[in-house]
Amino acid sequence: MFAVFRNAVGSSRGSIIGWGLALFFIGVLIIPFYDTIAENAEQFTELFQAYPPEVIAFFGDITTIATPEGYLSTEYFSFMPLVLGIYALLAGSGLLVGDEEGGMLDLLMAYPVSRTAMFLGRFLAFVFVTAIILLIGWLGLYLPASRSGLGIAALDMLLAFVSLFALLTFFGAFSLMLSMLLPSRRLAAMVSGIILVLSFFVTGLARLDENLEAVAEFSPLNYYQGGGALSEMDWASAGGLIGVALLFALIGWWRFERRDIRVAGEGGWTLPLLGRRAARRRAAEPAPTGSD
Repeated sequence: MFAVFRNAVGSSRGSIIGWGLALFFIGVLIIPFYDTIAENAEQFTELFQAYPPEVIAFFGDITTIATPEGYLSTEYFSFMPLVLGIYALLAGSGLLVGDEEGGMLDLLMAYPVSRTAMFLGRFLAFVFVTAIILLIGWLGLYLPASRSGLGIAALDMLLAFVSLFALLTFFGAFSLMLSMLLPSRRLAAMVSGIILVLSFFVTGLARLDENLEAVAEFSPLNYYQGGGALSEMDWASAGGLIGVALLFALIGWWRFERRDIRVAGEGGWTLPLLGRRAARRRAAEPAPTGSD
């Protein structure tokens, strides 16, 4: 399993560099603007109070943007679930099925490695790579913040990334599970993406309409704290997301152990009942006879 893990991490160097550096430079770019906003806090507060409530619902309480927690929540952590959610669902859906559709997985399974070891090695590599990307993003925020007026401790800032890590693990495991259940990787990624976007809108709209609060209870983003973790971390919500992610991974592993690996290409929908009927019909047909 360690060999599978090491190979998967090595194959993800491009993702680490690309996504990690993107997060790093986003942090480097947005932190210097905080001092300007803090110096003109009253003007900015009055400006944002005039914003429509729909905007405030999706980006948090932007009237607190002059505070360190409010600034990072609005300018950084509010949109990270959508940005990094793309990475998580693409990586999760292609963790095994990507090689399968490319005609490589059956060759890799010819080596003396069990399906369980292959699955666990790939999944743990995804979790590790996600953590490394977020760690680079944390450095991109903390290094310039230590020279600004934010005044947020390194550990407190890291807690916000822990909440984001739990959410990304959830969607990565969810798309991995769907890739084991649906005919193709792109279909699994598409369904995961729809759930991500719906969760974002339902969670935001629930702040405006109390009738949607019951629906929002089933939204993964409802348990994402983002910048709120800077002041007080909700470990129960983060633990719940990771717990459900492990359940998704378990279902994906169970399905991977029992499914036939394709040689290449996408699969198709199979209906067991129709398949059994077709088999019985073929068995009932008379055997062909040779011609003179």
